[in-house]
Amino acid sequence: MRFKLLAAVVLAAAPALALAKPLTVCTEASPDGFDVVQFNSLVTTNASADVIFNSLVSYDEAAKKVAPALADKWDVSADGLTYTFHLRPGVAFQITDYFKPTRALNADDVVFTFTRMIDDSNPWHKVTGASGFPHAQSMGLVKLIKSVSKVDDSTVKFELNEPNATFVPILTMGFASIYSAEYADQLLKAGKQTDLNAKPIGTGPFVLKSYTKDAIIRYDVNPTYWGPKPKIDRLIYAITPDATVRAQKVKAGECQIALSPKPQDIAEAKSDKSIKIEQTPAFMTAFVALNTQKKPLDNAKVRQALNLAFDRTTYLKTVFDNTATPATNPYPPNTWSYDKAIQPWPYDPVQAKKLLAEAGLPNGFETTIWVRPNGSVLNPSPKVGAELLQADFAKIGVKADVKVIEWGELIKQAKQGQHDTLFMGWAGDNGDPDNYLSPLFSCNAVKSGINFARYCDPQLDKLITDGKATADLAKRTKAYEAAQKIIHDQALWIPLGYPTATALTRTNVSGYQVSPFGRQNFGAVSVQ
Repeated sequence: MRFKLLAAVVLAAAPALALAKPLTVCTEASPDGFDVVQFNSLVTTNASADVIFNSLVSYDEAAKKVAPALADKWDVSADGLTYTFHLRPGVAFQITDYFKPTRALNADDVVFTFTRMIDDSNPWHKVTGASGFPHAQSMGLVKLIKSVSKVDDSTVKFELNEPNATFVPILTMGFASIYSAEYADQLLKAGKQTDLNAKPIGTGPFVLKSYTKDAIIRYDVNPTYWGPKPKIDRLIYAITPDATVRAQKVKAGECQIALSPKPQDIAEAKSDKSIKIEQTPAFMTAFVALNTQKKPLDNAKVRQALNLAFDRTTYLKTVFDNTATPATNPYPPNTWSYDKAIQPWPYDPVQAKKLLAEAGLPNGFETTIWVRPNGSVLNPSPKVGAELLQADFAKIGVKADVKVIEWGELIKQAKQGQHDTLFMGWAGDNGDPDNYLSPLFSCNAVKSGINFARYCDPQLDKLITDGKATADLAKRTKAYEAAQKIIHDQALWIPLGYPTATALTRTNVSGYQVSPFGRQNFGAVSVQ
């Protein structure tokens, strides 16, 4: 009876959908897949968590606070160790030709989602292979979560081993998307576990219809979506690695939105009356990670020398056309706990050479610079930027070979620690400093591979842990300021810049807003 009613709803909605228009978005790269828990790239989050799935809670960017999503409310015990989430009633999983749910979302789905990541006895735990669960591991969920259990169909209880002020904000991240336990059971019985990455099932506003790598992703509106229905009838991701081509396509009307345009394309768009420029300061940092597990980069003086050799002013002017502000610390300066007392490394090749000599390398050394082939908001012109850094290194006797590596392969090898120096960027999810510190500098994150500096230091790790253990903002700030000083003094990165998040849209597009976190929300977007 339930499916007949759903079919009636879909038929009734058909005339309204016929008036809607599709939305084509020019994106910069192919996702790794759609099983978002396996991966850490924003491209994959945008293609999966942002459109196909929902999480227990979301982050309200306007109000700057955590908001209800699949859980419409939650309670926290006085000791901060027990979190009880109350699920929104009547949330349906998506119906496709490969899966037809027999029940609504319930606590079993939440328990499955998290036990899969933290319990190595779960039959799905090893399905990810070498990739593992990078965010869950780097955020320390295995150690943090003592248990996750079903109280009843609509109630889930998380018990923690220690208080953690970041626990609920963490659940807004893409990797915390809720999966269907029923669908997982179906795949397990059929021996088709890899389908979870190719044929996803979520509760989100869009259903995946087809995907051709390096070309196109097609989504239809989910007719059973629990939230406000999207104002478009279908969504298309036109995968367009070249930023200039993305800009050309939006000008030609082939795309209604172009993500991550180059600064030069933004400047040109200002004179085009058919284009709108959507911008916001980004909660992002572009950086070059220095692999501290590789010689001679294991020597702090060598890392400091590379920082002193870097001409940041020329880099930001050439690559970002001065649309990014110079970076000093891991997260942007409008973040609470940002330590303004820390000064950026100056451009000083003479001092850089002195430090290399003190490190026993008066004649320099050889290394590699890894970079992606295609531009993004965090690196508009990858090869140009890498060549600038290469030239800066050469001035102090460091011979660097630039290696341009396809994005998916670059991430895979970098997580294994294969790189020497690596152009990378990070977009936080919820405005909390720990969204940078735990995944990028903790010892857990070395194991998960996201700590691209490969630096595990007990003192730094304790500061990060202490900062999460209390809700007292003053105490958290003190811990995070101390953490920033270690990161800076040890020169774990060459900080590049804090970019501006930008998208180009056609003037007939309304309701689209650029997220400072790089997330995508097309629910309110319409095409006239």
